[in-house]
Amino acid sequence: MKNDFYKYQAQTTPHPLAIEIASAKGSYVYDTKGKAYLDFIAGVSANTLGHRPDVVIKAIKKQLDTYTHVMVYGEFIQAPQVALSKLLVENLPKTLDNVYLTNSGTEATEAALKLAKRYTNRYEIIAAKNAYHGNSQGAMSVAGNENSKAAFRPLIPGIKFIEFNNLKDLEKITAETAAVILETIQGGAGFIVPNKGYLKAVKKRCLEVGALLILDEIQSGLGRTGKLYEFENHGIVPDILITGKGLGGGMPIGAFIASHEKMTLLKEHPKLGHITTFGGHPVIASAGLATLQELLKSNLMQEVERKEKLFRKLLVHPLITEIRGKGLMLALLVDHSKIASKIVLQAKEKGLLLFWLLFEPRAVRITPPLSISTLEIKKGCKLLLEVLDEVQEMSIEY
Repeated sequence: MKNDFYKYQAQTTPHPLAIEIASAKGSYVYDTKGKAYLDFIAGVSANTLGHRPDVVIKAIKKQLDTYTHVMVYGEFIQAPQVALSKLLVENLPKTLDNVYLTNSGTEATEAALKLAKRYTNRYEIIAAKNAYHGNSQGAMSVAGNENSKAAFRPLIPGIKFIEFNNLKDLEKITAETAAVILETIQGGAGFIVPNKGYLKAVKKRCLEVGALLILDEIQSGLGRTGKLYEFENHGIVPDILITGKGLGGGMPIGAFIASHEKMTLLKEHPKLGHITTFGGHPVIASAGLATLQELLKSNLMQEVERKEKLFRKLLVHPLITEIRGKGLMLALLVDHSKIASKIVLQAKEKGLLLFWLLFEPRAVRITPPLSISTLEIKKGCKLLLEVLDEVQEMSIEY
């Protein structure tokens, strides 16, 4: 299978981890040789409830027995779409009362940018340096790392960049600006948490000049920081909220959420202002609904802070210079990218799955399922400390 993987499947990097997957359940992934891997990646923050959670599998199977795709989004009334949209709205501020379900977070980003331009009749977008909002042309245009997009220019015009957490840069938001798009916690940049009052200042500036605030919670949402969405911790409400990843419980999904007043603009002048064939697929929507219901009725979100403290307590080592992030969205910082890579690769050999971040090569990702147990955290941290000791003893030249 590995030979066929390299021969027939397009690659994203020269050196993928290339574990041959046989099965996965809970906090573990198993390869074709029977080796178990404790998963501290969770599909890059996507498997909120772990692998193959019973409530999600049950919902998927029930929907498969009813109907799958029947019509393009927005034409037929389908119970899973309606129920998921309603539950999302019921747990958000009153100005976020209308949901558009998409196939991915990237697609939700694209549509949010379109909606902002349509609503404001402006085209300038302000994004953050080292931001990541997806990998299609529009989403890449508001990505803040030139190395990742230089080969694909020209991209969408009218994009300007500010430095995350820099209050002075907010002067760049003007009456020409349609929207400011920010990750509530910068992911690819190294899990950068906003300074106290920063997002309030951004929102205030947007109100002053008539720009919209789009918050990308594709990774930080769905309980990963202890709240359903991280913006709840900052005393503001975005004009457009983007979500995805963890909402699907392991299935592909995205959504952008705004006021009914704004969303109405996508259905007229022109009609079909944003369309999708498979967005809101009933099987995927059923998985999303089951995931959200479980999050809301369980204590998983309430347990996030305790689990974060446990990680921070256990992961003390001379190689770790800093632990960034919040909740179960953590990044270990080391002195050099070669050290970070050694940690990830050595951990894989020991049966612990870690990963990198996009734009911070010195970082090691820790984003386990929210359902991870205390014992699993302790086991994984013990393995990681053993890896850190081994890497410290190596002579790594850089």
